[in-house]
Amino acid sequence: MTTLSERISQSAFDGSRLRVVLLLDLQEGAQQQFLEAYEQLRNQVASVPGHITDQLCQSIENPSQWLITSEWESAPPFLAWVNSEEHVKMVQPLHGCVRDTRSLRFSVLRETSNDAVVAPEPVKGRLQATPRLGDGVVRHALTFTVKPGSEATVADILSGYTSPAARVDDKTRLRRTSLFMYGNRVVRAIEVQGDLIAALRHVSQQPEVRAVEEAINPYLEQDRDLNDPNSARVFFTRAALPAVHHVAAGGQAPENVSRHALFYPARPGFGMTLAKMLARQDETAADDPASPVYGSTVFQRDDIVVRLIDLRAPIDRDPLVSLGARGPRKLAVLRRLLDGDVAGGLSTDRELAHFLARADMDLITDRRASDA
Repeated sequence: MTTLSERISQSAFDGSRLRVVLLLDLQEGAQQQFLEAYEQLRNQVASVPGHITDQLCQSIENPSQWLITSEWESAPPFLAWVNSEEHVKMVQPLHGCVRDTRSLRFSVLRETSNDAVVAPEPVKGRLQATPRLGDGVVRHALTFTVKPGSEATVADILSGYTSPAARVDDKTRLRRTSLFMYGNRVVRAIEVQGDLIAALRHVSQQPEVRAVEEAINPYLEQDRDLNDPNSARVFFTRAALPAVHHVAAGGQAPENVSRHALFYPARPGFGMTLAKMLARQDETAADDPASPVYGSTVFQRDDIVVRLIDLRAPIDRDPLVSLGARGPRKLAVLRRLLDGDVAGGLSTDRELAHFLARADMDLITDRRASDA
């Protein structure tokens, strides 16, 4: 009998096959344009490493509703592709055809086939080993850079707004927004109970949030026009920093937990490998009642790796645990995966403490709903 671990866990790194479901609502009269764009897209995605198959489906009840499903050997190759600049450019022709989209991603846990009728072909990838225990919370982050020299001004703008209403609808509410800066890089991590897309749309429509977004526009390194749907879509697509792993010890969170975000400058091409290493470390910490790490979320896109940790103790009490490098040779592995400019400076306790202090991002604001 399969038993669930008491800890809360989500992961893109368990090696199981991935099913991606994309729901689309087409604009009036855009079907032919959409089909032409899809044909070009599917020919390109067929050559992406890790892609197995995809299907295009049309609703039998509403011909304007379409569905694209794809299957991947595992989540990492899909995430590497969907978060790439190549993908941003590849899907541009679809945007003019589509009124609304929704993307869902699932690990394959069980499957049934009629082997007596059809001889099964070898399937790439494996099934998710056991169910994971969730807490109903979706975690996501956005990251972008501002012009050097504007950091203090941007921090002041981002910390001074009035929080939007937490309640989105009967099923969705904002739980927490934590905003950090590392030099001129901004990272905004959000926790949503319910529907992430509904929550993001709700937030973007709030006057106080809209005013803040307009106020920081002059300081952004990447130009955007929030009144142009395509410009806004491209900006937020590039800014997306997905949560690739989350784990938390079971039970009620202690009241003395403090939140930190650590920025890891990965060696070019090793961002996902670094994220996997940190994820494994945090899985171990979650099983140790004595560990100061109560919970952790690893966000990763290309070579940007951010680890959000909730600690039961001061961050500098045990630098190796706080950095996710406790254990035989783990620090050596971390050094190999970090950018060369910082990797050499982890040989002594003093250098380790200096790197931890530097990696610990500046907290700008941490806002929680009253009942979160």
